[in-house]
Amino acid sequence: MTVTNAFAALRLLPMSDRDKDVEILVLRHQITVLHRQLGDDARVRFAPEDRAFLSALLASLPREVLRRLRLLVRLDTVLRWHRDLMKRRHTRICRPKRPGRPPTVRSIRALILRLVRENPGWGYRRVHGELTTLGIKVAPSTVWEILKQAGLDPAPERASTTWADLLRSQADAILAADFIETVTLNGQRQYILAIIEHATRRVRVLGTTAHPTASWVTQAIRNLVIDLNDAGCRARYLIRDRDGKFPALMDAILAEAGIKTVLTGIRMPRMNSIMERWVQSCRHELLDRCLVWNERHLRHALREYEQFYNQHRAHQALNQAAPLRPAPDPITDPGRIADLNIRRRDRLGGILHEYSHAA
Repeated sequence: MTVTNAFAALRLLPMSDRDKDVEILVLRHQITVLHRQLGDDARVRFAPEDRAFLSALLASLPREVLRRLRLLVRLDTVLRWHRDLMKRRHTRICRPKRPGRPPTVRSIRALILRLVRENPGWGYRRVHGELTTLGIKVAPSTVWEILKQAGLDPAPERASTTWADLLRSQADAILAADFIETVTLNGQRQYILAIIEHATRRVRVLGTTAHPTASWVTQAIRNLVIDLNDAGCRARYLIRDRDGKFPALMDAILAEAGIKTVLTGIRMPRMNSIMERWVQSCRHELLDRCLVWNERHLRHALREYEQFYNQHRAHQALNQAAPLRPAPDPITDPGRIADLNIRRRDRLGGILHEYSHAA
């Protein structure tokens, strides 16, 4: 629009006064026709650039001349456009380079979010007090704004304890048990009893049988208690469902070892989610991909999968480490990265793959 107006002004330079008078009369007559057709109450919409151009041209004319002009808008509107134009120009000149208070340092923001994450019961004023003891000067309103921008709820709502939080806080003392049901190729139904440690994610397959009698389950639990004592595991709770295959004597044996049995709610598998997640992994990675001939073959496959799960398989809850193997240090040597020599070890005929560096 500015370029168009500039060329229009240049076009007027070679014109004579007579030609200009004729053009002015023609434009005035066209405006009269528009007024007659639109009426006095009709509103003509001007773009911002149109307003700026007209207010700049008409500002130099006296008020008496402006009153005689035949305009599409009222004189007060043109004057208001001019005031708005001068106000925006003054604002651009006097606007400070950095409006308002300076932004909070990124490290302070990260520290505030860390304090709230580690202390769910702390409100913004408690966090502000802790920052003051550390010598960090921040306004309480700034702490409140940071928490609001991060989408964190107020302290009473964050302090509520969920079932997942309780399991995480007591993971070192919790075991979980469950039965897995499968069918071999000879048509025999097999029941697998497994135990998982919440803290380490270590799995112990206690055995498999076609007849999970009370005596068989009781003997498997006795063997478990002996293994836990030998491993130095100080479990205090065992989570299981209300399956009838778990005998009452099993709870008594665990109670003598200092382990209390906790029953899940009816049709509430999420109360035993960690064990249910292992059951899903066992089915997807082993049972659904392996043709199990009989009970002996099933025991062999479960023993291989137990070793694979505990010694090699990466776990997100353990930062991609295995229950019995810590995560190795990342490779930082560029030469070693460029010359990787990875070997594969197959388990169960290639159903399970383990990758490691060549010696």
